[in-house]
Amino acid sequence: MIPCYKYGKVLPTAVNSVLDQPGVDVRVLVIDDCSGDGSADVARSLSAADSRVTVLEHEQNKGHIATYNEGLMDWASADYCALLSADDALTPGALQRATRLLDAHPEVGFVYGRPLHWDGSTPLPPARTEDQGWTVYNGLSWLRRRFALGEGCITSPEVVVRTSLQRRLGAYNPELRHTGDIEMWMRFALHADVGYLKGVDQAYYRVHGQNMSAAYYASVVNDLRQRLAAYTAITERSDNQLPDRLDMDRQVRRVLARDALRRAGRAFDKGRSEIDPVEELVDFAREAFGEVEGLPEWHTLQLRKRLGARRARALSPLVLTAPARRIRQHARVLKWQREGI
Repeated sequence: MIPCYKYGKVLPTAVNSVLDQPGVDVRVLVIDDCSGDGSADVARSLSAADSRVTVLEHEQNKGHIATYNEGLMDWASADYCALLSADDALTPGALQRATRLLDAHPEVGFVYGRPLHWDGSTPLPPARTEDQGWTVYNGLSWLRRRFALGEGCITSPEVVVRTSLQRRLGAYNPELRHTGDIEMWMRFALHADVGYLKGVDQAYYRVHGQNMSAAYYASVVNDLRQRLAAYTAITERSDNQLPDRLDMDRQVRRVLARDALRRAGRAFDKGRSEIDPVEELVDFAREAFGEVEGLPEWHTLQLRKRLGARRARALSPLVLTAPARRIRQHARVLKWQREGI
């Protein structure tokens, strides 16, 4: 299912990357969300050239969440389905690799691999496509890791889901405009195991100035708030009966509060304390966790404030940020090792 809003120029790359997948039978639905720029004409021409492509056109713009849900809940009917943005693409063999795992493990609800970041240039860069095997994670263990880290590990186009489970668990949450995908994968993990394809690139994720998420993530406070909302949505679900769910909630709140305070401190390091939303980040940390005075990032932030922006910037490479940088680097290595990346 490919939602499209003013991406007609790159839509053929996305559609053809699906149609050219070997070893699987595919249908493609393109929904043009009232682009008004000729994108619908491009979609119709692709449909005319290949009967496997169906096009729906919105008379009014409905937004990305409603468009996603229309395709996934009303149209998808095969055993497996995938949501692919019009400016992304699948790597060769991605669907065959994913469906092979899903066929072999009926307890798995969705499969993902690595995304290959791509600037939109042609030809597409070479991708790692040789099958390296897979790992099946216990869904609840995978879910707990997400709460422990406080961030998603999936961009989205590299995911293939089991359609029957998607229908049972329901649509994307319209209140989570920018973290609905994180919440969705965690929702799946509540009810099914998670498959990971090792050592292969499953999709091209286009990174450019017009990414919907690019402008959004420029506002770091909103990013943190939406991330917290995604985790809270999972904690508060009626079908989440995990005995440690309140502990998980406290854990992720602590992680996000530390992230907010770290970002506030970084503003002093960069000489941007008068520009970046330092106080808003501190307010978020208090709202999310409350006990911020006991966090190590709180104390380093207070030290930066006492030093002042000028001296904090001068001293930060030697005194303030190097230990934190080493800790974060070590944590990333551990994360990659745990997830087989």
